[in-house]
Order: sequence, then structure tokens, then C-alpha cells
Amino acid sequence: MKTARILAFSASLRKESLNAKLVRVAAKAAEAEGAVVTLIHLRDYPLPVYDGDVEAATGLPENAVKLKALFKEHQGLLVASPEYNGSYPGGFKNMLDWLSRSAPGERPFAALEGKTAAIMAASPGAFGGMRLLPLLRLLLSGMRVLVLPDQLALPKAHEAFQEDGSLRDPKIAGSVEALGKLLARTCTKLAE
Repeated sequence: MKTARILAFSASLRKESLNAKLVRVAAKAAEAEGAVVTLIHLRDYPLPVYDGDVEAATGLPENAVKLKALFKEHQGLLVASPEYNGSYPGGFKNMLDWLSRSAPGERPFAALEGKTAAIMAASPGAFGGMRLLPLLRLLLSGMRVLVLPDQLALPKAHEAFQEDGSLRDPKIAGSVEALGKLLARTCTKLAE
């Protein structure tokens, strides 16, 4: 049986965002289920705003090349996103715009096609990012990513975590962990 490889990240660029905390909880559960999880921070891969003229003149930026390689090495994506004005963050969308670009001889969406993703959102608001999840699902699906039907929105996330990064409510923690484990199991089955 092949070991599932999952790339986990927050769509937020903030160093200690609520979504970074949320994705760590799910990532730990995916690891407990036997997956190899690589946790990254998008802020470690700064990218210019996507511009086709820049791409034509200079090719992909170094960090886009690094991110494409990372994405290609993993079967699963564990994504936690904040909701910015009812949608996903611009920096995250910009990263996907760069990742979607094909190198010479490469098929479209080569870094994204065939991945399986689990999506989550955390927000201080009462809806927990629920409005953005359908948009995130649509965005990733359009880039040939299989998005699991299960998803999670965490409202009042600024009150949800303890100092050690764990979730205060055992029921919520169980739901987050279940999503991480589901992704690990699904990626393992698809890799067989």
C-alpha cells in the first residue's frame, strides 16, 4: 500500500493566522492516519501579481517553480482559508494563477490536476467562512482538483484555540481531525 502524501497550508499570508492553526490540527490527524504531511506557509513563497506579459518575458518566478514542484510531489491538499470580503484571499488566488501556468511541454494544470483536496475555513465571524467554501470548491474543481464533499467552517475562531494550538471544544476538534483523516484515507485508496 502506498503512503499518501499531503501538502497542508493556510490560504492566509499571516504568520499565525487562525487558519494556520486550523490546518495544523487537521494535518496532525492526517499524519496519525498514516499520511506523510508537508506543512507550508505561503508567506515563505512570495510571488509577484500574475501578469502574462511578465511570464512571457521572464518565465515563472523562482517561488512558483518551487511551489509547482511541491504540489507535484503530493497527492492531497489540505487547505484552510480565511474569508476576505466573502471570498478567498487574493494572495492565494495569485499563487494558484502562477501554479496553473504550463511550462514548455507540460500539460495544463500539471501541478494541480488529479489532486484530492479537503477544504476548511476559520473566521472570527458567526459564519466561520461558510460563504467562501463553495467558491473555494468551484475554484479548485475548475483547476481539476477533486474536492471532498465534506468540509468544515469554524465560526468565532478567535475563541476556539487554546494556547498550545489545540481546539477547546472536543466536538469541533473531532470534526477537524475527521476531515484530515478522511483526506489521508482517500488519497491512500486513490494511490493504490
